[in-house]
Amino acid sequence: MIRIREVIVATDFSEPAAVALDYGRNFARAFDATLHVVHVANDLATAAPVSEIPMDISKIQAQIEAEGRAALEAAVTDDDRRSLRVKTVLLTSSTPARAILTYARDAMADLIIVGTHGRGGLAELLLGSVAQKVVRSAPCPVLTVRSHERDFIGPDALTVVERKE
Repeated sequence: MIRIREVIVATDFSEPAAVALDYGRNFARAFDATLHVVHVANDLATAAPVSEIPMDISKIQAQIEAEGRAALEAAVTDDDRRSLRVKTVLLTSSTPARAILTYARDAMADLIIVGTHGRGGLAELLLGSVAQKVVRSAPCPVLTVRSHERDFIGPDALTVVERKE
């Protein structure tokens, strides 16, 4: 039997990430799971060469982290807080995919949900994709979603069928 206890939604606060959060809410409700809403703030100390880092980097880093925390809190609704077990998590890293994967392993995630921008071609080749990296190395199933193409309607009751071999 499939048992989903820990659902992780990684967010960059984009439209696809908001859709991913909608899916996460629905899965968490359907399975009575804990919803982890995770954002990775850029770690300036490791993201740029030392010569390019301004001297007051700690103030800038603190501001980035404060904005990330505020955005995380705003992403979680009052209804979420009343009806779900929700954890908001701010991670700091220059490699978002690695931070998400490490958190997923530590939290013993059963499902990771990420939004994808659907970038392709040269842009994806040069920039890579956090979602793609998470899919490749995740310790559990990963659901990737794009911006709203259709509304997600959560099931009133979810039936899980176990395969017998």
